[in-house]
This record gives sequence, C-alpha cells and structure tokens, in this order.
Amino acid sequence: MTANTNRFSTYTSTSVGSGSDGKNGEPKKDMWSSMLDNVASGKRLPEKNMLVLGGTVESQRDFIGGLANNDGRRSADRQSHKIPPIANSFALGYTYYDVMDADQDDVLARVSLYLLSNPSPSFTSLVKPLLTPQTIPNTLIVILLDWSQPWLWMRQLREWVLLIRKVIGSLSLDCKDAMEEVMIGWKDRGRGGTTVNLDGTGAVPAEGDIALPLGPGEWEDGLGLPLCVVCQGAERIDYLEKTQGWREEKFDLVLQYLRTVLLKHGASLIYTSPTMASPLQTLVHASLGIHSLLKRQPIKHNVIDRDKIVVPPNWDSWSKIRILREGFDTDAVSLGWGIDLDHDPYQPPATNGANGAAEGNDDEEAMMTNGHANEEPVAEPEGSAVVLYEEQVQDTSLDALQLAQGHQATTRLEVEPADTQKFLAQQLPKLEAEKKVDEQSGKDYSQISAADEIISDHIGPVQFNMGGIQVDADDMVQRLKDRQAYGQSPEPSLIDEVEQEPVDSKPDTERLAQFFGNLMNRKPAGGGGK
Repeated sequence: MTANTNRFSTYTSTSVGSGSDGKNGEPKKDMWSSMLDNVASGKRLPEKNMLVLGGTVESQRDFIGGLANNDGRRSADRQSHKIPPIANSFALGYTYYDVMDADQDDVLARVSLYLLSNPSPSFTSLVKPLLTPQTIPNTLIVILLDWSQPWLWMRQLREWVLLIRKVIGSLSLDCKDAMEEVMIGWKDRGRGGTTVNLDGTGAVPAEGDIALPLGPGEWEDGLGLPLCVVCQGAERIDYLEKTQGWREEKFDLVLQYLRTVLLKHGASLIYTSPTMASPLQTLVHASLGIHSLLKRQPIKHNVIDRDKIVVPPNWDSWSKIRILREGFDTDAVSLGWGIDLDHDPYQPPATNGANGAAEGNDDEEAMMTNGHANEEPVAEPEGSAVVLYEEQVQDTSLDALQLAQGHQATTRLEVEPADTQKFLAQQLPKLEAEKKVDEQSGKDYSQISAADEIISDHIGPVQFNMGGIQVDADDMVQRLKDRQAYGQSPEPSLIDEVEQEPVDSKPDTERLAQFFGNLMNRKPAGGGGK
C-alpha cells in the first residue's frame, strides 16, 4: 500500500485540539482567519444610501448622471464599458455608482440609490426596510422638483414630507434613537463657529469659537435624516419669463417660500441645469459624509443668480430670507407649513365591520396602482402655506382657457368643438332676430350703394406710380375703354349697307362678291384729281 504523498497544513488540526501548553479543550486562535478578516475589512468600501423621491423616469436618470460623473470612472470600468443599469420604471427603483477620489484611482465609497416617483402611502412598506440602525447614519433623502411646474412645488413637498413621516412613525425604537443621534450631529454641521464641517470631518477650532444658537424657524421639525431638495431644469426660467410674464419678484417669491419651509427641516437647496455646471455632486457627497483625501472642495452659497441657487444646510436664516425681497412674511409661511404637516390632505374611505375588512385588501391593491385613487381630498386648513403659495404662484398659461370655459368646473385642457351644422342652426335664430330689430328701427339696406359712393368720394382717386409718372387709375381705365371702342367701330358706309340688306339665314355669294368688288374699285375721296 503506497503512502499518501499529498501535502497539507497541520496548523488547523492542531490549533483546535490542544492549547500551546498541552491542555486539551482550549481552542487556539486561528491566525490565518484573523489576518484575512483584517485584509477584507480594509478593502471593504463604505456603503452610502440615497433615497431619491419625486421626479420622472427621465429626470431621475438626469440626476443620477450628474452625480455618477461617468468620465471619472475607473480605468477597468472604462475599458469594459459597464455602466450600472438604472431600474426605475416601476415602484421602487435601484441603481448604484462608485465615488472616485480626485486622482480617479481610489474609490471613496459606493452609493446605492433607491428611487421612488409616487408619493402614495402604500409605498411606505417598500421604504421601511431601507432604514435600519446601521444604514440611518449613512442615508440621505433627496426630493426632486422640476421647473416645468413650479406652481406645484409646495404641494409636492408636503406629500413627500408626509410620506417620510409615516415611514419614520413605523420604525422601531432603535431606528428612532439612531435618527435622534443623526439629527443632533447635523445641527452642528457646517454652522459657523463650530468645529464640524458639512461632510462630518473635524475642523481646526479657532480661538474663541462657540456654538451658535438656533434662530427662529431653524430645525423645528427634523425628519431624522438629512434632506436635500434639487430643483431641476433651471434653464426653463427664461422660458417662464418670456411665455408667462414672470419677473424677478416672482422668482424671488418662489425661492423665499422654499427656503422658509426647508429651514424648518434643516435641509439644503440647489438649482440644477444640464447646460450649466453646479456643485450638486459636492453638496450631495458632503451630505453623505464622503470627502476627498486629496482635494477639499468648499461649498459656497449663492442666492443672487436666479438659475444657480445653492443654499447649504445650517447657513440660512429668516433675516437672510427677508433681505431677498421685502414684504415676505416668514412667520406666516413657517406657521402655515406646520399646519400643513399636521393636516392630512387625504382621508381614507370609511369601512364598517366585516365588509370594511373584506374591502381593505382591494383598496390597498388599488392604491398600489393608482396612488390616491381611493382617497378623497378634503378642504385645505386655514392658514395653509400651500394655499398661500398657490394663490401667488399660478400657471398663467391656463388663464385664457379658463376664461373661454367660463365657470365650468373642469380640469380638462381639451375643448371639443360643436358640429358645424348645429352651430349654424343655433346662429340662425339670432340672425333673424337681429334682422327684425333692424327692420323695426327703419334701416334701409338699399342705401348701401349710395354709402359706397360717399365713401369713394371721401377716399378720392386711386393713383399709382408707373415709370416715375403718377397716373390716375380711373382716368387710365376710361382712356383704355375709349380707345378700344374707337378701334372696333366700322365705317359709316359699311354700316349703312349692312343695315339696308335684309337678314338672311343663308349667305348670298353674289351679293358678297359684289360687295367686295365695290370695295376694291372704290376711289379715294378728296384725292389729287385732274
């Protein structure tokens, strides 16, 4: 029998059986496993999560494209041309991208994006598993708004904030404790006079630095997670100015509403456009705690350029909002926003007893597909910030349509025209009635031609320029008629002869020959006779 020549390590078998001192039953530490675990943990990428709410399939893709920065991918990814797919066509979508360092060699973090377009409360069950005590410190909420419909922004913000509140209310106590710690840390981030930057890194404190107290309206309603609002399509600002007559006052009003509302949640605000560069990537990555090891990019606020607005968290205040445009009531808007969040704009259908329990599943399925299909809107509360906003910011392109429709209670943009014959039949009685009124008033329609002559006398002759000579049109027409009549008139002798001849239906050849012979033999009158 041949011996086994396979070589194997005896470390694993001896490390568990007995200790170094020869005592049985004491496990020996696995050196190789601990070394491999240390290496794996060193190469593990920091995981960051982003919950993107709102927008359409296309606008969400534009937002991801602005963050991913495909030109900065690693060389391996560029060679293989593998770009992570974006699945956001149904319900809760997902994609990811890697954040590269300034030299494009090191991967700083991997960001997972969860995309949701419908603010239906039925989707809370999809969002809830994403928030755990481990993921909450590394999660950012982004709400997408679009400049194609700025008059709906406050209503859209309310729907998303209410959805976030419902998700948070259904979390466990451990998750809520983690959110409380996140909010305590965020209240100091980026605030002047503190030692914490916006990305969470420590800064060198200056002598005499103290924590600044919160001002009125700041962090009154922390959501438990950092919030960033992105207003896409800022290039449409010029379009609104040209087509709907928006002025600087209207754009400032919209900005003041947004800043006042977001100040209560400690949120940031930024306007983006695909045609202009923006610090969107820097703002989002700093909010996630991702910072470059080689190059630090500071975030500068901008509230002057109407299409390049940037409001970092913990920078704004009521005094700065009021300076933008006088007459804006920050107190009323902030109070009204609190009223909006305490009031659910939709109420579920009433259910009673067994029938209600049986219909509950059907209603839930319908809401999953139709959003608020089974929810009836109720009246807005008094003092609502949404109502105040929509009274001052309206879609003026619908004014002409609403004026044409009168007081019809309809939201349709299409107008179906009436049948031509029916329309004429409706107009006929009106024309007959007008005719009778004219006859009773004594109007004589035969005087129209006389009126035309009077008008022509007032107008005068019609003249035009022909080769540098001013010509009277009426006189020219009369001369042409006279010349044509003179050229077509026959000689008197010929006319007499024709009139004297009887009219015969058949031509007489002898008479014709005699007539032409006389014409040939006729001598000229008054000539040079002998």
